[in-house]
Order: sequence, then C-alpha cells, then structure tokens
Amino acid sequence: MTAFPLTWLYAPGDRPPVVAKALASGADIVVVDLEDAVAPDRKAYARAATAELLAELPPVPVHVRVNALDSPWAGQDLAAVAPAPGLCALRLPKITSPAEVVRIAQHAVPAGLPLYALLETALGVEQAYAVATAHPSLRGIALGEADLRADLGVRHDAGLDWSRSRVIVAARAAGLPPPAQSVHPDVHDLEGLAASCARGRALGFLGRAAIHPRQLPVIERAFLPTEEEIEQAETIVKAAAADPGAQALPDGRFIDTAVVTAAQRTLSLARRR
Repeated sequence: MTAFPLTWLYAPGDRPPVVAKALASGADIVVVDLEDAVAPDRKAYARAATAELLAELPPVPVHVRVNALDSPWAGQDLAAVAPAPGLCALRLPKITSPAEVVRIAQHAVPAGLPLYALLETALGVEQAYAVATAHPSLRGIALGEADLRADLGVRHDAGLDWSRSRVIVAARAAGLPPPAQSVHPDVHDLEGLAASCARGRALGFLGRAAIHPRQLPVIERAFLPTEEEIEQAETIVKAAAADPGAQALPDGRFIDTAVVTAAQRTLSLARRR
C-alpha cells in the first residue's frame, strides 16, 4: 500500500461482483461495507461472502466496515472477518468513546489488527482526541458526515467545517495520519466532487472515500500536488540539503524544519503522478 493512500472505495459486502470490480478499480484501499450498504436481511450473506473473500490475500488492501458496536450484528461481524488472513484493517462506525475502541482492540480482534474509528455524532466529534489516543491499534479517525449531518441538523455543507477541522486537528495531535475526507454522495456530480475535494484539501484532509469508481480519478487529481507545488517543494528540499538550518530563500520565503517536512511529503505524493 502506498504510504499516502488517497482513494478509499466502498463496496457493499452482499454484492461480490461489485467488490470484485472495486478490487480492480485502482483504488488504494477497498472498504467492504457490512453496515449501511447492506439491508438487515442480507447481513448474514454479506458477512459470509466477505469472510470467504478474505480467506486469501486480495490484490489490494481491504478494510471492512462492520456494523455499529451496539447493533445485533457487530459481534458476528467481528468473529467472522477479524481473524481472516486477507483483512488489512477494521473500520468501526459510530464510535462515541475511547472505551469502545479499547474493548474491541483488547477483546474482540487479534492483537495489533489496525482499527479506524468513524465519528458520526456530535458526541463522537467531542471525543475525537480521546478516541484518537485510545489504543495503539487505532491507526486513524474519520468523519461519517451523513449521520453527523442528521445528528446536527445541518442544512448547508459549511455547517460541518468546524467538525471537520476538529477531527483533523485531533488526528494530527494524536500522531495519526491526516484523515481522509468523507464520501461525496452524488456519483454523477464530478464537478461538485472536485470542488469539495479542493475545500477538503485546504482544511487538511488527505484523500477521500468514494462510493463509485468514477470518483477515483477526480479525488486523486484533487489531492495530488500541482506542478507549481512540486517545483516549490523541490526548491525547498534542495535548499535544506545545502544548508540544514532555518533560512530565507532568494525569493524571500522563509523555511524551517516544518516547511521542509511538508515539502518532503509533497514530493512523496508527487511520485504517484
């Protein structure tokens, strides 16, 4: 897996042909969904099909989003897929406290299995940093914006910006990677997706979840550095190599360790181009 995954493609666990297409889509990570995308009467089939898929190593990293921990299906989901050799990580929906993460990490999954917590309520957002630091197996946090929007009664997209920033800051304060942006629900609105990604990138997100393969190229383009950004990063890294201390470049820009680190990340992302 790339050091900086940019595309996370969801596929419903009860539709193996769709999962197969997702695995061949070019997404950095495929998220097999046992939760919202699967009707109650299809949960058992989705669980069994996903366990069968993960009995062998898939061609790309696969995460599984299990059902909410307080649902009647979560325990069965964890028992079926957590031990599977092809599972890369679990995504835990509707997390509201660090205790939930600790309980799963210590009692319900193999030791060290990477976990990702989805914060989808006001309470979850309020607990963002506590969740992000709950357990060493917790490798990332992200927002579930559809549920959060309903919980907050938000009508306009800008109403979620505070919650987005809070989760981004909590992740970075905990030493976790920048979160991936939540899904854009209109798979035909690629212009809107691009604009939303640009705003998300400006806030500090890195990459984005998708629900259709056609969204993947738009997401990747949005989060990859531009030619100008690459050129600036190369200038910074070269200057730092020649003189490791803080300095001013000939064009007046001041650079220090933090600026150099950001430039190095830009060049790492640029290698995907």
